[in-house]
This record gives sequence, structure tokens and C-alpha cells, in this order.
Amino acid sequence: MAALYEGFTLCGLVTGFGQDDPAALGVEPGRDADHVVVTDTGKRVTVYKVSDQKPLGSWTVKQGQSVACPAVCNGQTGEYVVVSDHKVLRVWKDDDISFDKVFKATLSADVQRLHAVPDAEALVLFKRGAVRQLDTLLAAPQQPIEEVLSEDEVIRWSSSFVDGDQPGLLFVTEQNGDHFLYLQKLQPNVLHKYRMEAEGNGANPLSFAARLQDKNIRVTCLYSSGCVFETLLALSPVLGEGVPTLPRSLLLRLPVEEGVVPASASLLFLDDAHVAVVGAPHPSAHAGKDFLCIWNLNFQTLQAAKELPGGVHGQLWSHAARLYVSHGKALTVVPYECEASSLAAAVGKLRPAGPTGEVRPSASIPSWNALLHEEVPPKACKGVETRKSKMSRKSQALPALTVDQVLERIQSVSQEELQQDLGLFLSRAGEPELQLSVGQITTGLVRRCLQEPTFYPQSTLVQLVQTGRLCHSVCPDFLMLALSKKDYFLTQLCLQLFPDIPEAVTCACLKAFLSVMDADLEAVSVDLGSVSFMTDQPPPTRPGGGAAELQNGFSPALLDEDSCDVQTPTLGQSPVEPDLPCPVGPKKAALLNEILQTAHSENFLLPPLKDLSAQQVILLLQYLQFLYVRCSQDVNTQLPGLRTPTISQILDWVCLLLDAHFTVLILVPEAKGLLANLHRFVRSQVRLFSELGKIHSSLQELHQLRQSEDMGLYAIEVIELF
Repeated sequence: MAALYEGFTLCGLVTGFGQDDPAALGVEPGRDADHVVVTDTGKRVTVYKVSDQKPLGSWTVKQGQSVACPAVCNGQTGEYVVVSDHKVLRVWKDDDISFDKVFKATLSADVQRLHAVPDAEALVLFKRGAVRQLDTLLAAPQQPIEEVLSEDEVIRWSSSFVDGDQPGLLFVTEQNGDHFLYLQKLQPNVLHKYRMEAEGNGANPLSFAARLQDKNIRVTCLYSSGCVFETLLALSPVLGEGVPTLPRSLLLRLPVEEGVVPASASLLFLDDAHVAVVGAPHPSAHAGKDFLCIWNLNFQTLQAAKELPGGVHGQLWSHAARLYVSHGKALTVVPYECEASSLAAAVGKLRPAGPTGEVRPSASIPSWNALLHEEVPPKACKGVETRKSKMSRKSQALPALTVDQVLERIQSVSQEELQQDLGLFLSRAGEPELQLSVGQITTGLVRRCLQEPTFYPQSTLVQLVQTGRLCHSVCPDFLMLALSKKDYFLTQLCLQLFPDIPEAVTCACLKAFLSVMDADLEAVSVDLGSVSFMTDQPPPTRPGGGAAELQNGFSPALLDEDSCDVQTPTLGQSPVEPDLPCPVGPKKAALLNEILQTAHSENFLLPPLKDLSAQQVILLLQYLQFLYVRCSQDVNTQLPGLRTPTISQILDWVCLLLDAHFTVLILVPEAKGLLANLHRFVRSQVRLFSELGKIHSSLQELHQLRQSEDMGLYAIEVIELF
């Protein structure tokens, strides 16, 4: 999973005349993770403290001079370095006021780029391909610089890396439409040249990125066709004659409707499994909008997206878990987070958890080898004919449909014809083909539903979800479409099967469930497996009306020992009546249970949770209180039934609601009694754990006691606890 946080503007930029013109020369890391060095396309270099969003210093060259490449912070000395007029090196510190009195050195050749290296001297790449360390140039600025490249060969991209404690440089050149990759090592001074495999359909490379992993350099290239190819380059290559051609593999295929990715697109590695892409089309957005997206390379899914107004300039940088992107006339900082992905997300379905939290095996999830190598599943036993085999036998006489044919027919056929076509396709598609095609078909269906409000093939959408090959990132508009159509059955199904639902979408579903009337759900089909305890188990009663027994830590006697600003129940009166009625109907309760079990992050869930109204919060807290009382009446603290929320999930949501709406609940008179009951519950639990803590050490001593060696078949041992 990956997420993009709320961004902020770091500074304004002076842009060129066109969208493809660079808005900034570069954003390089400063002396620590909270400082960056921004070089604009004019004459200025500025150091910013990102957390404060303010500049700490700015330096400008004189009229008639120009900055040739992005300034960097030298990791060895902490000084800043920039090149002006292609040959003049300038070195300065934070306390230097202007460029007039800083150290300057004129070199003998034009500089292409400066590259900072952590805890080492910066590297200088010259236009003709030579590489030097900064300290050697400062010692002898006029030393001769060799020409590595051919006369008509131009450097298009470069990047530094560190192997152990040895720095190196990687750069890509272009010559007559061909691209070459150079690997420059400094200790010893070795240069390797490779030819990069060209795109067969005439697509042009737009952006390069590199990452060091397991003694190999992963070089990725985004082409105008939307394909992202990867090339593995060994740090210790086998020497041979001539210029070898590096093989490549398809890493990611971006959705491109018009056949071409804009030249303003750019790509950047975030970690081994995620890349950030700016300027490429969003799979569900309309044309003319620019987005910053995070894609999962392992599972080919879109993880997060953020719209960027004003047009992008093909520039993207990353430092200290922050993305820096230029769009319009601003440089925006977007914090991000990437988490480890799971195989369950790859197939679009997490295996459902059992009543005690264990994971039950699912026959609908194919093995990884089956996906990669098209393994044939074992045949069914003789005499048993599955539903799929019956469907296949009946449809043998019908012509097979390809994915492209299904996508074409989606745009025009009726709902009945569409359901027949989809059933035929699913019955004949193999596992690898099904895994890749279900997402494309769903995206096409959702796009038509959004364009034609009267078109909504509910049964077909349910059939696609039940394949177990969908997740939210494959088609981000799917769940919101079902919610807008008030299709609560499909919404519930998505909440059960989608493992990657964003917190904002979860809150949108929660708000819709709390707003709908129970009477409106009477005619709606909803899975009631999670609320079977509401009808299967009658509420327990207390015989005799005497003092209640201790149930999961709730004791009225314990409550009476403390004073409280609200009325405390008398002896024999429970904090909340055990026969507390459910404040919602069974169908609404089933929908709310799906929300309670949806995976979430508290940091992402709290902001959209604040959009709930006070009445909705009170209703949800009342339902959570009802669930908590039912859990507390059994020592197992687990409600019976399928997909029922656990007591930990119930308490987590109580805490989230109180954190998001505590001030509002204090001011609303209707919430006073509810808060008082919750207060009693918490105090009772604190008392219980306090008593358990008193005997904790004694219980530990029991584990350390050794059994008597002369113990026979039967023995009675008396242990005194002091």
C-alpha cells in the first residue's frame, strides 16, 4: 500500500513559455533531511527548511551570468557548489552573503551536471562524458579533461550511486536516435558502455530512473507509449568486445487512451516495489488533467493519486519521504508513505478471517506459480461436474470472445447481452488471462456507467467482484459508483473483498450507511451473516434481580467505589443494561460491521471521520456500545457468526470517534448519557486490570516453580501466595 499526504507549496517558480519548459533546474538534498537546495531556471539558488516552509538563504548571479546546473550540498564539507556559465565553479557556505566574495574556479571544459554523494566528495560530470571528483578539480582547475563521447553524442540523464564506500556515476546518452548507457567507476577508474534496446513502435524515452539493489543497478525508462521497461546492470560486468546490448523487461504498462504519454511525464523510484509518475494519464480521470500517481510494480496497480492544477513540467524529485513536483508556477511538496504489499492484494482479494481471526484457505485464489506459468489446476473427481464445467460445455458451440472484443461490446450492447458475453468470457478465460482482463473490463464498464446514468448492470458488476480479481486501486471509481447508485449489496461485497480501500472512501460508505433509513433497507438484499447473534441468541437475564456477577471485568460494586460527576448506578444496577436494544436494524448493522472490519490507518482515517454529523456520531457510538455489551457478556469476547467485529475493533472505533468529535459530543445534550456509560466502562476495565496487575508477579512465580521429581501418578500441592 502507498499513500500521498496533503501537500503544501514550498515556493513560487519562474516558468518558461510552454508547459514542457523546465520550471526549476533541480531540488537537491541539503545538510540534513529537513533542508533542500532549490535552483530555479533564472539566476538564483535558495536553501529552504522544509518543515517551516521558509528560505534560510538565497544567492543570485550577476546580470549576464547564468546558472548551468542544479546546485548541490557537498556531503564531505557541507558547503554548497554550483556551476555558472558552464565553466565557473562557485563554492560557498551558509554565512556567505552573495556570490561576489565566494571561492571561484574556472575549469577547462563545460560542465553537464553536479552530483552530491552522501559523506563523500561531489562528482562533476562534463558535457563530453568525463567524470571528476570535486576536490581534484579544486586542486587543479585547469587540468585537461578528456572527451569520452562522440561528436554528435549528447547526455540526456545522469545519476550517482554508492557501492559500499565507492561512489560511481551512471548516465544515458543519445546519438542518432540510439541510446547508450555508461557506467563510470572512480576507484579504480573504469568506464563501461552499453547499448540500450530500442522501443519497436517508435516510442521515445521520456524519463529515466535508477536504483541500486543487490549488487545490481535497476535502470527504468518511461516511454511515450506508456511502457516502463527495466534493465539490470551488474556492478561487476563481464568484459567483452564491442558495445553489448542490455536486455530489458516490461515492468509496468500505464493506461494510455490516445496512444501517447505527454512529453511532460516523469518517473521516479520510491522503493523496490513502488514508483512515482507525474504527467501520465490517470486511468479513471478525464483528459486534460495532470496527476501525481504512485504505482505498485509487483502487482501493476495504482496505489495513490493526487491532481496537480496548472500543468506539470516533467520534473519530479524525492528526498526524505517527500516528493517535490513543479506544476503551474509553484513547487509543491507532497509527503508520501509506502508499505509492503501482499500477495492477497495482487489477486485482488484478501482471504476472509475466521471467527477467531485465523485465515481460512480460499479455493478461488490461484497460486503464484499458476499465475506465472499457467499451471493447470488438478481435475475434479469423476462423477462431480462443477458449475464452470457445465457452463463451458453449454458454450462450446458459441464463438470465443477476446478481451478486446468484450471491451468493444461494452460501449454499445444492452445489459442482458453484456451479462451473456461476460459469462461466456469468464467461462473460457484462463487464470493468467483472467487476472489481467477483469480489471480492464471493469474499468470500461464503470466508465460507461458514469457517462450513461441509466446504464447500470448490477448483476454483471457483482459477477466481476465475485471473481476475486478486483481491488480498489484497479478501478478507483467502482466502489463510489455502487454507493452513488445506493447498491448496498455490491458495496458490502466490495468492503468484504477489496483489501486496499482508502480511508476517505471508507468514511464515505460509513456516512451513507448511517444516513439511510432502516425502512429503505427492507427491500435491499444484504448479507446478514455478521448479525446472526442479534436473532440467534436472546439477551441474557439476571435471575432474582440481585447483584450482577462479574462479566468480563464489569462489576457494579467496583463502580460504586469511585465518585464521578455523573450519577453512578446503585448496587445491583449494571452500568449499561444487559438487554440494551440495538439502535439500528439488522441490515444496517450488517453494513456497519463491514466498516468496522475494514483495514485502515488512524492517521488517514481521522480527517475524513470529522465530516460526520453529531447525530451520526451518536448513532454509531450507540451501536458500538451495544456491540461492546454483547461482547462483554461472554468470556470469549467474540460475537458469534461470520465476519463479526472483534472487541479490539469495536474499541478502536470508539477511540477514533471520541478523538474526532470529543468537543462536539461534550456540547450535545443527547450525548451526555452515552459518554457517561462509556466512562463507566473504561473505569471498570481500569479497575479490572489493576487487580490483575496485583497478582501478575504471583502468576509469574507459578511458571517458575519446578515440579517435584518424586511426584507419582497423583499429587496435591499447596502453594501459598503472599
